[in-house]
Amino acid sequence: MALQQNGIGSKRNGDTSSHHPSMNGNGEIQHDRAEGFTFTSEPMLEDIRRMQAEFTEERSWNQFHKPRNLLLALVGEVGELAELFQWRGEVEEGLPDWTEPQREHLAQELSDVLIYLVELAEKCHVDLPQAVLRKMALNRLKYPASKVHGSAKKYTEYKD
Repeated sequence: MALQQNGIGSKRNGDTSSHHPSMNGNGEIQHDRAEGFTFTSEPMLEDIRRMQAEFTEERSWNQFHKPRNLLLALVGEVGELAELFQWRGEVEEGLPDWTEPQREHLAQELSDVLIYLVELAEKCHVDLPQAVLRKMALNRLKYPASKVHGSAKKYTEYKD
């Protein structure tokens, strides 16, 4: 599913946010490594849920957007996302070797994944932001920084 099919674009009218990366002299995107990457504050997940619900309703697609179908569509989109990384080996943070068209394709596939994930959560009545807060709290208990710092082991492999 292409980004345009979801009715959600990557730019908002009047967006003057300073969180967007800057362009260097070669027309390549640069991120300030000292500050790290941040998302813009809008749209929020609820905004995305509402936009997609309106998009789906306008097309009478709710009859098709049942949890199982949405999950399968999500998996398909994750596959399309994975194809962008296939055979590249490890890539550096910020994707410095990617062209602007490759980055835009990535943004579209990530958007498709997010849109399907948000719609699946809606259809399953999962308050995704609250679920994330609960899951992060659980992860902090499973992976205390003092015990796991610098290790990639699964929580079941740690000894007290």
